[in-house]
Amino acid sequence: MIRIGVFGVGHLGKIHLKCLQQTPFEVVGFFDPNDEAARGAVDDFHIKRFENEEELLSLVDAVDIVTPTPFHYKMAMKALSYGKHLFIEKPVTHDIGEARILVDTVAVKGVIAQVGHVERFNPAFTSLTADQLHPQFIESHRLATFNPRGTDVSVVLDLMIHDLDLILNLVDGEVVDVMANGVKIVSSTPDICNTRLTFSNGCVANVTASRISLKNMRKLRLFQEDAYISIDFLEKESQIITLSDQNIEGSLMPIDTFKGKRYINMSTKGSKDNNAIVDELNNFYSSVTTGRQPQVTIMDGYRALELASRIEQAIGH
Repeated sequence: MIRIGVFGVGHLGKIHLKCLQQTPFEVVGFFDPNDEAARGAVDDFHIKRFENEEELLSLVDAVDIVTPTPFHYKMAMKALSYGKHLFIEKPVTHDIGEARILVDTVAVKGVIAQVGHVERFNPAFTSLTADQLHPQFIESHRLATFNPRGTDVSVVLDLMIHDLDLILNLVDGEVVDVMANGVKIVSSTPDICNTRLTFSNGCVANVTASRISLKNMRKLRLFQEDAYISIDFLEKESQIITLSDQNIEGSLMPIDTFKGKRYINMSTKGSKDNNAIVDELNNFYSSVTTGRQPQVTIMDGYRALELASRIEQAIGH
């Protein structure tokens, strides 16, 4: 049995407490200096509150850090000083310099460190296989209605970073050019941003994130030779439209292309039955018990943050 402690029981921290109870972890307790949040967690989950970080750290094998982003680094470094395995919500830290130190310290300590880029576990994404995905152009929209929670960072670190991680995972190439624009509307950091990323293999990604939308949208569209793939993270479903030389059963009407007559094939993948947070925490448990690297490594978190930092610099934030 792997013992785990939770640091931070705000809105997302409470979700993690609930999800951890559906995993093999033994939840020892939590630490949060906010009395109101802590009382709510005790009442809802009947889990012990620890009055200081050190006492909880001394009793666990792993930690789940769900504090506000500016506190990630301090809490993670303290946990590493105790030699604990880390699960850290995204973004991995608030500052790229802190993230670099964290990556190096994890390597020295030899522990498992996973970053909470939860969309990697969305069935709309996991249902697609690597041999299906060779995007040459990507269009991403992540739009949300306004919520004051999360405005301690820009929309790039709050929302867009999800898609940056996904795109970096999909594209076989390095980012060679970043163009971006962002606008502050209701908070002190950009609330809406659009960026155009160019990769060394020629792929281009046009990425938009907004936290002042009238509706929610989380879609990633991939365009590649002979295929168009639409990934809907809210609906947990992907549509795959391909062109084929063969008229297979279920094909739509043929169309004339520069390659001659082609047949349109459409399929849908995904499932609404899973809980992606439970899945990512189970992945963390598996990594801790086997020693294998998690699906989203500390280096993945660093790469996403590094690209987010480049975008914020391009905005001028």
